[in-house]
Order: sequence, then structure tokens, then C-alpha cells
Amino acid sequence: MLFQIKSYLKFLWNSKNEHGVHSPFVFSLLTKCFYDKKSKTEYSTLNNYRKSFSENKNFINVTDFGAGSKVFKSNKRQISKIVKTAGISKKRAELLFRITNYFEPKNILEIGTSLGLATSALALGNPKAKVITLEGCPNTSSVAQNQLKKFDCHNVDTVVTEFEGYFQEIQRKLSTETKNFDLIYFDGNHSKKATLVYFDLLLPTIHNDAVWIFDDIHWSSDMEEAWEIIKQHQKVKVTIDTFQWGIVFFRYEQEKEHFVIRA
Repeated sequence: MLFQIKSYLKFLWNSKNEHGVHSPFVFSLLTKCFYDKKSKTEYSTLNNYRKSFSENKNFINVTDFGAGSKVFKSNKRQISKIVKTAGISKKRAELLFRITNYFEPKNILEIGTSLGLATSALALGNPKAKVITLEGCPNTSSVAQNQLKKFDCHNVDTVVTEFEGYFQEIQRKLSTETKNFDLIYFDGNHSKKATLVYFDLLLPTIHNDAVWIFDDIHWSSDMEEAWEIIKQHQKVKVTIDTFQWGIVFFRYEQEKEHFVIRA
């Protein structure tokens, strides 16, 4: 916790809003998407999705393949507490919806479904998109799948799988079929090693307008190191650090720039 407090204070010191940004691409993203205060009808659906789980006192046994939890000491977890402590926040879900709505990605990959709070934001952000969401825990995936259907998120394919093996299979198929993802949301394993492995395995799927969002880049010193390595990669052109997220763009025509933005 002390590490995250120090990281957040450093973030506040270095962060800017749209007035400190001179990139037309990023300025447009901030003014038309990040700081869009207009009410959206989909927000009500997102809130009801969350509320339904917030009132669910049932327990599920969670198989955790990631970096573990800083909150839960047991794999038997109450659904309402998962939403409260481990799920994407209301504010972030609405921002994820706006980002998806702004870029209109057709093929979306989510790494780490959990209860589907972020999944629903991706699905509603562009109902015409195909959303593939990966989850290692079958019990969690089953609960999310039922909830997504209940809230008419019919453009989602839920896949129970081990992430690295799934990405390696994608690589094998690249030679015979094209598989590009327009948006990838990384929220499955908050460790440096796994994050960088996923980054490398999925790099062949990028295109000029691809958007990658890494969750919890300041979760630990290891995740901060992973974020720094990603920022410096030769194929990465523009990055935005919002503290909670690291957003990556591969726009070949742009100069390399890094932004720290209050969102």
C-alpha cells in the first residue's frame, strides 16, 4: 500500500490534463472521450450489472492463476466482495465504455474476464464488435457468462483457457489466417514476467490503429518495470499513463511520445 501511495503522489506531480497536451491525436482523445461528461444510456446498464452482483451474497471457489490478491486470503470468495474490492470501478467502466465507443474496434480481446464488469463495458461500447474474453477460472467464467447474457451482451465469446497457451495458438494461426485485434484489454496477471510474455506473444497481431490497455501498471514495482519496458519498445509510439491504466498506441506515422494524464 505504501508503494502505491508513493507512486500516486509521483503520478500527481507529473500528470497533466488536456491543456498540457500538444499532440492533436491525444488532445482529441482527451476532449472527446476521456473528459466527455455527457450522460450515456448505457451507463444505466453498466450500473445495474454492477448492482446485481453487489447484492449477490453467494460464494464461489476461485482458481487464481495470476499474481494473487492483496485483499482475499482464501480462494472461496463472496461475489459482492469481489465486485467491491477486485472489480473495475464504476468510473473506470464508464471510461472503458467511452474508449471503446470512440475508437469503434471491431475485434476486441480481454485478458481476464473476472465477473465481466469490464467485459460489459467493452461489449456495450461497440455492440457491432466481436469481444473475446479469456478467463482461467471456470467458476468465475460461468458466473460472468450468465450475467452477460442476462444484460444482453450477446457479442461476447467467453473462453476458459490458460492465457499463454491461447496466445501461442494465435501465433501458429497467423501464417494461415489473419487475426488482428483492434483493442486488447490486459487484466489477467499483474506480474512483470506474465505481462511482458503476453506483450511479446500478441505483438504480431497489431496494426496501425490498435489500442492496448494495461490495467494496474502501478500495482507493484515489477509492474512499473514492465510498463517502462513496454513504453520503450520500438513498435510503441504513443503511451498514456492514467495511473490505473497504461494505454498503448502503435501509430507508425507519429513521433514517440509519452503522456501522464489525469483521467
